Amino acid sequence: MGRVLASTLNLTFIDLDTFLEAKYFRTIPQIFAEEGESAFRLKELKVLEEVAAFDDVIVATGGGAPCFFDNIDLMNKSGFCIFLDVAVESLISRLIHAKTERPLIKGKSPEELHEFIDAMIQKRRPFYEKARYILKGNDISPVQVIEVIKKG
Repeated sequence: MGRVLASTLNLTFIDLDTFLEAKYFRTIPQIFAEEGESAFRLKELKVLEEVAAFDDVIVATGGGAPCFFDNIDLMNKSGFCIFLDVAVESLISRLIHAKTERPLIKGKSPEELHEFIDAMIQKRRPFYEKARYILKGNDISPVQVIEVIKKG
């Protein structure tokens, strides 16, 4: 979604995880393995603060980014923070086919993955729902997101 939006709106797309990996010269799984999740979240905060100061960008964050420190507040202050509220099954499908390995779901069976994602969504939902805008549905289009941005 972020890439399509950025292209459509003639903005720069930044995937926060990719940006973090480039800044620290290590993959997220390496950071998790070598330093743990707490150190990763601190690095994530630093890069989020950095990209929050950029103009004319679309930033896609990982699912945990809004849930630590005051990240969701920073995201709301910095731009149009939009929570794309999709069903657990949709998230699982996206995560299974993702090109980037996610340390928190590595090695989980489909059943374990479903339980884990469902639990994480419930735990994280209060943070996600603080987003300035919420779009619900499994087939959210870039046009819908652009309409929200234009209204904002």
